[in-house]
Amino acid sequence: MVSRSDTSSRASNSDTSPPIGPVLDALIVGAGPAGIAAALTLKRAGIDVTVVDKAEFPRDKFCGDGLTTLALRLLDDLGLNPDLVESWAPVHDVLVTAPGGSTVTFPLPRDAGAFGAVAKRIDLDMALVDLARREGVTIHDGHACRGIERNGDHLVVDVEDLGPIGTRFVIAADGMWSPIRKMLGVATPGYLGEWHAFRQYFVDVGPAAADNLHVWFEPDLLPGYAWSFPLSGGRANVGFGILRGGDIATRDMKTIWPDLLKRPHIAAVLGPDAAPESPHRAWPIPARIPDIQLASGRTLFVGDAAAATDPMTGEGIGQALLTGIQAAESIIAGGSPAAVASRYVDEVRGELVADHHMAAALSKVLQYPLGADVAVKIAGATSWTRRNFARWLFEDYPRAVVLTPKRWRKNLFTSPGAYRE
Repeated sequence: MVSRSDTSSRASNSDTSPPIGPVLDALIVGAGPAGIAAALTLKRAGIDVTVVDKAEFPRDKFCGDGLTTLALRLLDDLGLNPDLVESWAPVHDVLVTAPGGSTVTFPLPRDAGAFGAVAKRIDLDMALVDLARREGVTIHDGHACRGIERNGDHLVVDVEDLGPIGTRFVIAADGMWSPIRKMLGVATPGYLGEWHAFRQYFVDVGPAAADNLHVWFEPDLLPGYAWSFPLSGGRANVGFGILRGGDIATRDMKTIWPDLLKRPHIAAVLGPDAAPESPHRAWPIPARIPDIQLASGRTLFVGDAAAATDPMTGEGIGQALLTGIQAAESIIAGGSPAAVASRYVDEVRGELVADHHMAAALSKVLQYPLGADVAVKIAGATSWTRRNFARWLFEDYPRAVVLTPKRWRKNLFTSPGAYRE
């Protein structure tokens, strides 16, 4: 077996390992949204699947906690009940402040389902794990993967305390620094992500922060931004994100944070009684879906392990759910390992790469105060542009759908949201 401590070694290509009991159809490494979406899709198709995760749930995941329309529709399709997510808060209005100081309100539809929400990842991920377990998915949390090797027509994954597990396919949903990717020798040495984010939870926020989602394009953060995302019970997820390699070093984010909170327009939204609920946290964000290797033999990478994040907003939950489902559907469709991998790569590339390029291009415009001012002004020019920009921003439809006719469908721009019941 390949040891986790030997980071320079690769997964073995040996065919000499003994058979390991019953061989699973799929083993999923990682019980976040991508992994659970894959597990539920496989289980409902009658596929024998097991999930392992090194963390014990509930566990926190450093995140902005925002849920776009894409994410909400996929969660709805998976059967997640928002009432079981304690911190869940719907979003109806998005207030964007340009570098010049003007603020535009972008309304999301209110009478056709949910188009935006915020939920703490510790609550959302636990609710998804519970849903999968209720449907009979075997989930072993608190068990890390220690090695992976090929054994004839399947893989053998060595799992802490569980021993070797045989499986026809592995879906690696194990994060940006995917241990499985490292074990297979297909990781990028020294990779630190494209963005870096910083967040802190606050309680007793004012009504502006408790009811609406705020984005501030601060001139010194561009093309990054600061945010306040509402949570239930008068709480908010407050933070900011920066482009790695820009004018601000990631090591300086902690120093910037107190000043950012004191800026009058931000302090006014948070309110005089806002107080930290927990320590601040920082994390890297991978966003390079066009360039990353998405499959290796019988292993498919999903979510952060596939760097499937919007390069403009840093949002990745919708993309994680989508890639998890696509990986599962590729396995369900059957065929040789090469055919399964090729099908998955084609599906992901066809669904996400054009949108990535579109978002990345706009992000370049937003790196300049004038560009961000003009973009916000144009988006807020009329009630029609405000309404439709909000839906575009929240991934109600794909970023670059206008440029990709294969994805056009009836009612593309007027589809209802999620949770219409």
